[in-house]
Amino acid sequence: MRLTSHTDYSMRLLIHLAQHPERLCTIAEIAQVYGISEAHLMKITHQLGLAGWIETVRGKGGGMRLAREPRDIVLGDVVRSMESDFSLVECFATGGNCMLTGNCGLTGVLEGALNSFMRHLDGYTLADILPQPPGSPKVIRMPRRVKEARA
Repeated sequence: MRLTSHTDYSMRLLIHLAQHPERLCTIAEIAQVYGISEAHLMKITHQLGLAGWIETVRGKGGGMRLAREPRDIVLGDVVRSMESDFSLVECFATGGNCMLTGNCGLTGVLEGALNSFMRHLDGYTLADILPQPPGSPKVIRMPRRVKEARA
């Protein structure tokens, strides 16, 4: 499985906002920092706003900021809101034409793998993936249990 660049850039944008909670950040600023097209970031910003991950302020002096604390943004939830297709194989999709549908054990194995992947992401928040300041002690973060991550 591979996450789309849309989701990758969404995570980068959220990380940048979490690193600058004291001010509004702009699309132009984030585009420059990560070398991403402003037009692409505009679409991502819109979707993150609709999903409730960020707040946007229009007009001169406007920009965006996180709508929640980084510890309250569960990575699995962000990925689910940004990815449009979790069909790892044809038989996951509605109306697939696989000749083995109903007689294949691969579907259950792949579905289990996808569920494990998402459950693992559910164990981490945005706060867990923020870069640490230089010279700070290296912290090994263990995933939270899903219940704790969603509390």
